[in-house]
Formats: sequence, C-alpha cells, structure tokens
Amino acid sequence: MDAVISIIAFIAVFSVLVFFHELGHFSVARWFGVRVDTFSIGFGKKLWSRTDRQGTEWKISAVPLGGYVKFFGDANEASTPSADVEALSDAEKAVCFQFKPLWQRSLVVAAGPVANFILAAFIFAGMFMVQGEDYMSSEISRIVERSPAEEAGLQPGDLILSLDDYSVTTFRDVVQYTSMHPERDIVVTFERDGVVNEVVARTTAVTTTSTFGRTETVGKLGVWSTEIVLEERGPIEALWRGVVRTADYSVLIVKSIGQFIMGERSVKELGGPISIGEISGEMALIGFAALINFAALLSINLGIINLLPIPALDGGHLLFYAVEAIKRKPLGERAQEYGFRIGFTAIIALMLLVTWNDVTRLIDRFIST
Repeated sequence: MDAVISIIAFIAVFSVLVFFHELGHFSVARWFGVRVDTFSIGFGKKLWSRTDRQGTEWKISAVPLGGYVKFFGDANEASTPSADVEALSDAEKAVCFQFKPLWQRSLVVAAGPVANFILAAFIFAGMFMVQGEDYMSSEISRIVERSPAEEAGLQPGDLILSLDDYSVTTFRDVVQYTSMHPERDIVVTFERDGVVNEVVARTTAVTTTSTFGRTETVGKLGVWSTEIVLEERGPIEALWRGVVRTADYSVLIVKSIGQFIMGERSVKELGGPISIGEISGEMALIGFAALINFAALLSINLGIINLLPIPALDGGHLLFYAVEAIKRKPLGERAQEYGFRIGFTAIIALMLLVTWNDVTRLIDRFIST
C-alpha cells in the first residue's frame, strides 16, 4: 500500500511541477509570437491529446519523468534547429523560435526555471496564509550532553547569529546548515549577554532511517530551540516571505550541489525517481501540508537543475546564447551538435548513477530484512 501511495504521490507532484515549468516556456513564447507545435507532459507513447485553436497539440505521454514544449522550427524536443529552417518563408520565420531576437529566445528558455521558483514562492505563501509561517528563534534553549555544542562552550540562552559565512535568522537555518555539514568544523557566531562571540564546533554525523527504510546521514550540532510558533501572514507579507523562503532554499541547494562537485559529499547520497517517489509517499502519509511543502522544495530543485550549464538543459541553451552574445553570431551547427551530444551523455550518465543508487539502496534494504 505504501508503494502505491509513493507512486501516485510522485506522479501527481512531479507532473504538476513539470506542467508549470513547461507553461513558463510556453507562455513567454506565445507572448513573443512564437508558434508552439507541442506541449507534452511526459515522454514516449501518447496517452491523450487535443489541439487548440492556435495549432498546439497538448498531450500526456506514457513516461511521467519530464515534459517538453516543441516550437515551430525545432527538430526535436531539445529545441535543436531543424535542418531546413533556412528554407522557411518570411511568414514562417516570423513565428519561428530560431529567428527570434537573442533576448527573446533567452527569456523563453529562462522562463521555465523561473516558473518553478515562482510556483514555490506561491506555495509557501499559500501555506503561510492558511496555517501561518512556522518560526523558531535561533536562541538555544537546551544543549545536548556531550554534544559538539557543549564541547565548544555554547550555553542555553545564546543567540546563534551565523554558521561560517551563512547568516542565521531562525532555528530552521541552523538545522539546515548543520545537516549539510556532517563531521565538519563550523564557526559558530553567537550573542551572549549583548556580546558577540565565536567558537568552533565539529558536527557529528548521524544516520537516520525513514518510514520507507531510506537512510540519510546528516550533521548535528546538539542544540535545541524553543517551540515552533505559527505567525499569521497577510497576503502581501505571505508572498514576500514565500519569496524569501524560496531564495533561502535555493542558496542551500546550490551549496549542496557545490559540495558534490568539490567531493565534500558522496555521490552515493544522490537519489533518483525511486527516492523522490519514496519521499513523496512519506510526505503524503504525514499529511497534505507536508506533501505541499515537499512539492515546493522539489520545484526549486527542478528550477536549479535546469539552470545548470549542461547542453540539452535550459542552462545549456542559455550558455550557448551567452556565447552568441559575445561572438555576435550563433555557435556553428557542429559545435551545437557536439554540445548537445555531450549534454545528453552527461544527463544519461547522471540518471544511471542515481538509478543505481536507488536500486542499491533497495537491495541493501531487502538483504537487511
């Protein structure tokens, strides 16, 4: 039953996020007069479709692991220019994505990831308006015995101001930062009796196991805060706080990606569709609010990943456009072709890696039981 809940929750959440991502591309393209041939949620065999008055085919495909918008003049779903694009008539070029000014093409491509950030901000804002924004002071209420915090000399009543160069405003910031840095020295800046002090604390590494048996190693400082307070937010304030929450999570995710690139975290921690499905199932079992919060986090992840400068992703297209802006002419067809091949190879390699991690975790879990 739990597996069924995970599958349903994953498909529902991921499909909504992909829809808004592609809707970003679609909306800005239509705004600039680009003809859109296809709007697809999923890949592979078509399960359902309809064509609107502007000639766009809207469809749902069998493999719910993404989606795409195919513009007039594209050879494929990755927006590779068609080989015969130069043979188009003037009227056709006017609605062809490839012949739009560079700044318009850049905005169309960037609109997908931006839509994911906007969606996350609105999700957070909606939660803050309905149930209030959860707030915990960064003031320490209790120290765990024989913890890094106790060994460093921290005391109840200390107000944590920053961890390394990461500014802290709530206890959520403390938890998020320390969890990303297991077994690492962290400079803790705090205020005690009106005086600002600094100490170095080495976090411990704690391995936790979720309801579905998924393990995760996180860093712990050994401090507790006061109880969670739900602060009411009006529409304008809630939207602003949603933007701030989205920005905070974005910074943490980018730092996390940097840790993987620099080798500070093991790639074995990366998860694929199975892990996302498991987490979706866990959140669905906890409650609707938890699932919605996870959807916002996943939307931010989707936006950031698509901005990575890898050909075939939105960030790769933007990289090509940046080169075009510098050279004042597009990259050659061969350079773009090789770039997309490298990009697809990198994406496939990453998908194989995270899928292997998922399968390995399942096998280990099966053997341990």
